[in-house]
Amino acid sequence: MTSWPTMTDVFAAKARIDDYVRRTPLILSETLSELIGGQVWLKLENAQVTGSFKPRGAANRILSLSDAEQKRGLVTISSGNHGRAVSYMARHLGLRAVVCLYENVPKEKQNAISTLGGEVRVCGSTYEEAEAEATRLAQQEGLTFVAPFDDPFVISGQATIGLEIAEDCPTADAVIIPLSGGGLFSGIALALSACMPNARRIGVANAFGNGMLASLDAGHPVPIKEQPSVADCMAGTISPGNQLTFEMTRSLIQESTLLPEACIVPAMRHSFLHERLILEGGAALPIAMLRENPKMFSGQTIVLVITGQNIEMALFSRLVTNTN
Repeated sequence: MTSWPTMTDVFAAKARIDDYVRRTPLILSETLSELIGGQVWLKLENAQVTGSFKPRGAANRILSLSDAEQKRGLVTISSGNHGRAVSYMARHLGLRAVVCLYENVPKEKQNAISTLGGEVRVCGSTYEEAEAEATRLAQQEGLTFVAPFDDPFVISGQATIGLEIAEDCPTADAVIIPLSGGGLFSGIALALSACMPNARRIGVANAFGNGMLASLDAGHPVPIKEQPSVADCMAGTISPGNQLTFEMTRSLIQESTLLPEACIVPAMRHSFLHERLILEGGAALPIAMLRENPKMFSGQTIVLVITGQNIEMALFSRLVTNTN
């Protein structure tokens, strides 16, 4: 079993990626604060380079590789945002990057990867089929695999979000974090447990095809059936070979919520109308949780991790303007 990253690794990641990522803003939401009679702060990773939090982990992993590993070229599996982050870093470093996607990944995300210079391969209808192709390419073509979440360097990179939250809002009562493969959650939770031990670490997931909460409930990684969701980046099975994120999430998570699909679009609409934010479905989950459970957070100071904005604009427009 791979060793957990430490806070020494997190601080090293912060120094390593500083020239490639942004320190994102933490802003007060007046409307959500009024809803709970407290303070609600939004950690805006949608303002990160490439429009999501993913460059933090991808940059840390790629910059930690040897020159020989980098020059062999990179390969990864992605639901969109990680592939964009790997392609962004590859372009900056002059490297080849192959990104294996599956058919449900929106065309907008596929095109964004290509625009950044990534070589897009659409490989089957599920995450697992695309993962198998990425593994084959790594073995047969000698490409260096850049894992999307189950990697200590990726986790340490995402943990830098937790460092920034601790610096900007050290008295928060809780931090709500979207929960999918667990790289984001386990990284942020690791940093919070060290720097803000009194802040509750809350994971939020959508009901359609989220493998992490199903696996946590079972006590081990379990297969799940993927279903179409407006939070398309959140779906996926936790592999039986998972080395880090399942155990880290199980150890570090304190509360979790599984939200119905129907509450995601209203949260996206709220974000657009009241916060002037364009968010993809998965990024709206913390807002949806707060809106669904305001009494749970009454009078408290809450930080919501807002993960990304990479949604097709035509789709976003249809969703937020359809009030039926």
